Amino acid sequence: MQQLTGDYPAAIASHTQALAMFQSLNSLFDQADATCQLGFDEWLLGNYAAAAAWHRQALDLFRRLGDRLGQAWATGGLGEVQLATADYRGASDNLTKALELFRELGQRHSEAVLLNSLGDLSLATAAPEDARRHHSHALSIAREIGARVEEARALAGIGRSLLPNSRAEAAAYLRDALVIAQHIGSQEAQRIQDTLTEHSL
Repeated sequence: MQQLTGDYPAAIASHTQALAMFQSLNSLFDQADATCQLGFDEWLLGNYAAAAAWHRQALDLFRRLGDRLGQAWATGGLGEVQLATADYRGASDNLTKALELFRELGQRHSEAVLLNSLGDLSLATAAPEDARRHHSHALSIAREIGARVEEARALAGIGRSLLPNSRAEAAAYLRDALVIAQHIGSQEAQRIQDTLTEHSL
């Protein structure tokens, strides 16, 4: 719950307490889950070294358990950290591996999340056509399953991929994304507004 409300220090405290309890109970799956959650907590706070360490630990535990969904979460989490720290080769490898696992397991929402992240990666590495392809696929899934956060991310990603050449089309996508992000109270709204302002759209 604290992750959803943005109270990340409280989330870290809760997950750290849970991890200690699960370790005392020798519950390996719950330890892996709490460890993975700590990785996401630290990533959201921008503590990337700690986040990567937690995700690697979680990945090791999930592999020992043979839990493929857990492996997808930990691998994807590590890929997100690598994207944030400009380790683009590592991010590509891990985001792609996680995407393949989520697809195999039928996890449509997670597939949309990872496609959007791969779109962000493509933008960061100056590959706008690849970015549009990933974000467009994410948009299709997001609309199919009603994932509004990922719909906004996908629309914004397509808009950014059209800049600086197709300004009018980019502005339309970004404004559609902004309407959704503001409606659902997504933190993405400010980032979208910043893009519109930066490019005077």
